[in-house]
Amino acid sequence: MNPTTTTSSTTTPPGAGPATPAVAHHTVRLDGTELHYVSAGTAGSPVLLVHGFPETWWAFHRVIPLLAGRHRVFAVDLRGFGDSEATPEPEPEPGPAPEATGGSETTSEPTSEPTERASATAAEDLHRLIEHLGLGPMHLLGQDIAGATVFRLAATRPEDVASLTAVEMGLAGFGLEGLADVTHGGSWHVGALAAPGVPELLLAGREREFLGGWVFPTMTAVPGAVTEADVAELARTYSRPGGWRGAAGLYRSMLTEGDELRALAEASPLTVPVLAVGSSGGPFTAGTMSQVAVGEVRSVLLDGVGHHVALEAPDALAEAMLAFLADVDGRPGRRDSDVDNDADSEARTRR
Repeated sequence: MNPTTTTSSTTTPPGAGPATPAVAHHTVRLDGTELHYVSAGTAGSPVLLVHGFPETWWAFHRVIPLLAGRHRVFAVDLRGFGDSEATPEPEPEPGPAPEATGGSETTSEPTSEPTERASATAAEDLHRLIEHLGLGPMHLLGQDIAGATVFRLAATRPEDVASLTAVEMGLAGFGLEGLADVTHGGSWHVGALAAPGVPELLLAGREREFLGGWVFPTMTAVPGAVTEADVAELARTYSRPGGWRGAAGLYRSMLTEGDELRALAEASPLTVPVLAVGSSGGPFTAGTMSQVAVGEVRSVLLDGVGHHVALEAPDALAEAMLAFLADVDGRPGRRDSDVDNDADSEARTRR
């Protein structure tokens, strides 16, 4: 692993209300990429929140203070999202040599190979981040398109994960591919984001219009839950150079990794406690998780809430999580050191 370097500062997130406490912002270089994450809370078992699309850590800015009174809370910008380093642009494949064509050398369309396993790369990033934090196994929450990332981590690195909370989340190989089928109720944005070059062609310069004019009005159900400040903060990072590549990589993964995830679920089903939180997707999340976990899957359905649960119903999500995490932390076999982290561990994350 490459040496790690960190910088940190404490700020109040832009647009946050007066009841939102400051969070500490950190950057860390791990295995050739730089990740941005925030932290809050000083005691209790650690929680790692992993966003979906079209989100960043900011999706959790209302949930974090509700959890931080009992837990040490971290929320990360996945590789290519938010203020984490942008995913490198795919390299074009060289075309035929000049002598073979009688003309100058050409290049073909960029290959999608670097992003076809984006969820596996993101899972390894999370493993490195957890290793860097040094707090032991973490309560993991993943939502939306981050499903494959958190599932891969929990299945392949069970020592990193104390529990998994799945929020409006599916998996390729277990029905999520249907989201791309517009003839049967799927959404056009999946194919658009997965097609090389199309997000930049269609969405660059139109980030606020896309997020505030289509995504959130279409996918939320709680009036006023997503504010202008929320849209502005999310559009800020999606509008940077390469700002769509993280999302494009995860959606491209989703369309190609079904067989791999089914094989992983068969070989390494989840053994950690699982909470499935559904809203507009109904029981889909619980149904998916019950196919990939060997133990009981606790399920919570939130009526009247759209797809973006953390923004629309932060109190209900935090209430469900706190009850679930208290139960997990109270189970026999959970070491005191897993629940109450020592001062040395705390100091490491404040470097």
